[in-house]
Amino acid sequence: MTVLENVSLKEFNTFGVDAKASLFTSVNNQLELQKALKDPRFKNPFLIGGGSNLLFVNSISHPVIHINIGGIQIIDENDDSVIVSVGAGVKWHDLVIWALKNNYAGIENLALIPGNTGTAPIQNIGAYGAELKDVFYNLIAVSLEDYSTHIFDDNDCEFGYRDSKFKNEWMHQYAITTVRLLLQKNNHFVNTQYGDIEKILAQKNISNPSISDVAEAVMEIRKNKLPDPKVLGNSGSFFKNPIVSKEKIDALLQEHSNLPHYEFSNEFYKIPAGWLIEKSGLKGHREGNVGMHAQQALVLVNYGNATGKELWEFAQKVQYTVQHKFDITLDPEVNIIE
Repeated sequence: MTVLENVSLKEFNTFGVDAKASLFTSVNNQLELQKALKDPRFKNPFLIGGGSNLLFVNSISHPVIHINIGGIQIIDENDDSVIVSVGAGVKWHDLVIWALKNNYAGIENLALIPGNTGTAPIQNIGAYGAELKDVFYNLIAVSLEDYSTHIFDDNDCEFGYRDSKFKNEWMHQYAITTVRLLLQKNNHFVNTQYGDIEKILAQKNISNPSISDVAEAVMEIRKNKLPDPKVLGNSGSFFKNPIVSKEKIDALLQEHSNLPHYEFSNEFYKIPAGWLIEKSGLKGHREGNVGMHAQQALVLVNYGNATGKELWEFAQKVQYTVQHKFDITLDPEVNIIE
């Protein structure tokens, strides 16, 4: 096991923040992970994957273990579906491309989401009418306390909107090593309910789209709206779309008749956070090396060499401004590491 000291994590987070790790190691399989966890130097470690859903506010005092477990393998199948086992270190979009090449349906709407597969269940990643939980079978995780191996299904994970048990009470208890998904081989359900997908398909005169057509449309949307983290440091959508009561929606509509809102569940509605930020005058607003993206108000951007502290302070200003104007709290979708 190679252990490095005072390592920059700039290449391990999509914001490009130059936080430092006092100790760092990378593991390529579950046995290496368990060995690292047993090493007294790596007591109470901080685990990192693709670094696409976190913001380092400061350097990391805890030792860092980079989960770099690869591999995509079919472990079971029948005439209609396959169960795919994926290493936690596999880039999510690489998995999407693999599924498309094999004509396996279920994750095409999640194309181009940054980050690794191992962090996808933590966040219950979702986009354009689909979520990870829609195709989730189970996952394998290692206990950080006694290094034992556990299998958790969807009920165990308690998936919610951009949420799971791993983002809450299990945050510092387990390291995910493998994610298993149930994908469809035949009779694909093609989800085109998101308006922009339908618009792009119509422009291309595609009336009976394949899963590849949907993925291409999603990638086109994302490339047009979202900045490439390799060019401008970001973590995609920084805030969750807030969910409010019908009573709150009715009150807001009296003042803002054009307020977009979508039914989330009985008596609750989702409001696009990007709309709230834009109407608060912050779309494209920039202070030094930090700002909200000019084309997508929901994306916090590192325009240069911003520190994590600068990014977080700017995000808190956005929260305050939206709260003051709409009396709605914006919760970060990104994990804030202080």
